[in-house]
Amino acid sequence: MIHSLRWKGAAFTVPFQLGFVFLYLVPIGYAVYQSLFRTQQSGLGFGGASERFSGLDNYQQGLTDSAFVSSILRVVLFACVQIPVMLFVSLVLALFLDALSSRAASRFRILLLVPYMIPGVVAALVWINLYSPDVGPLTPLGKLFGADWNFFSPSMVWPSIGNLLTWHGIGYNMVIIYSALQAVPRELFEAARLDGASEVRIARSIKVPYVRGALVLTGLLSVIQMLQIFNEPALFRNVTPQTVDDSFTPIMIIYNQAFNAGNYHYAAALSVLLALILGVASFLFYRLTSREAY
Repeated sequence: MIHSLRWKGAAFTVPFQLGFVFLYLVPIGYAVYQSLFRTQQSGLGFGGASERFSGLDNYQQGLTDSAFVSSILRVVLFACVQIPVMLFVSLVLALFLDALSSRAASRFRILLLVPYMIPGVVAALVWINLYSPDVGPLTPLGKLFGADWNFFSPSMVWPSIGNLLTWHGIGYNMVIIYSALQAVPRELFEAARLDGASEVRIARSIKVPYVRGALVLTGLLSVIQMLQIFNEPALFRNVTPQTVDDSFTPIMIIYNQAFNAGNYHYAAALSVLLALILGVASFLFYRLTSREAY
């Protein structure tokens, strides 16, 4: 009977397993297969094209591609600034909600979660219009205070994108951290108050250590999302192509190689390399931030 129940329980996972195989494993395997070939033109480029096995040549080209390597370094440096800022703001908002009553916290939680409910493309279009020196209110507002800023300039484009991503992501991260705060025993707070601890001391010494796992989770998800950033730079490129070129991020390079240059094999190799980099970055981040022993 126990054996039968186990099989019945496992049967509920069959739809997920099938989706995982056909939507993840099969495309990944096909990308790896495509990355091992190259398209070769015959007859001095005037004949038909044929595919030939090239082994790891596409990977070697990707590792020595200065544009691809520069795009990865550019995104990594941006992530080192944007992710801590976003997580800090999310943590502060979660601590603020935890200090409120349940009714007030539920109202503010929904309000802070609204930006995350907006699709990323729509949010990018909204902020692009806000940044616009022609129709946006931010440029005239800056001039009132003597600030002549251009949000699409080379020195401001990354802060502009970072502000957009932070605004869009703090609600989601805040909910995860706030949920972890709800699991903290309330008795610890009462004991700390009886010992004379202030609310700031309670937050720093009790609440923040208890939500360390939630911070690691949100940070890990942010790292994965950041290295795959595409929508926001692609939309910014339509406004300021002289600042955001087609090699601004790794995904933009892969997209252009696949759909503009028609070099699907090289794009597949770059995709596999990016997936490996994501795996290594996620592992290193988790190992450096988690207290679990390896």
